Amino acid sequence: MPSDEQLHLIATLILEQRWCAMATRGRDGPLASMVAYALDDGAAGFLLHLSRLAPHTRNLLEHASASLVLTQVDGEDVDDPQTLARVTITGTVEVIARDSNSYRSARHAYLQRLPSSAQLFEFADFMLFRLRPVEARFVGGFAQAHKLGGDALTTCLRDAATDPLR
Repeated sequence: MPSDEQLHLIATLILEQRWCAMATRGRDGPLASMVAYALDDGAAGFLLHLSRLAPHTRNLLEHASASLVLTQVDGEDVDDPQTLARVTITGTVEVIARDSNSYRSARHAYLQRLPSSAQLFEFADFMLFRLRPVEARFVGGFAQAHKLGGDALTTCLRDAATDPLR
């Protein structure tokens, strides 16, 4: 189990970023893409607003699972990028139906985080997905790898989001 300091770093990586690598599986094999994300209310899922025209979206529709990878930002002051903290979130993916109450609240949460995406919600080819974490793998540096269940990750994110010292 990660330490409290590591849990804080995991939450910081996720809460302070909006852009991640997403790995999907398709008929032709694996595919990695860069996608924007936001957390839904309650931090129980990662919201992804994706075009049906993109190969990664077709992959999600065929195989309802994906991994998201986030990392600390590399910079000139980092001697070895392998020491950067990173987290991989693996989960199941579901389409959020446009006519559902869940869609309205998810759309609101997404636009709170990514307001410049509002126009994309008008395009018919865009779909809103929720990735529900099953597992997170955190690497905080050399010999600092830990696994975290999906529920534990959700709790970590909820606690960090409501922490007044954050």
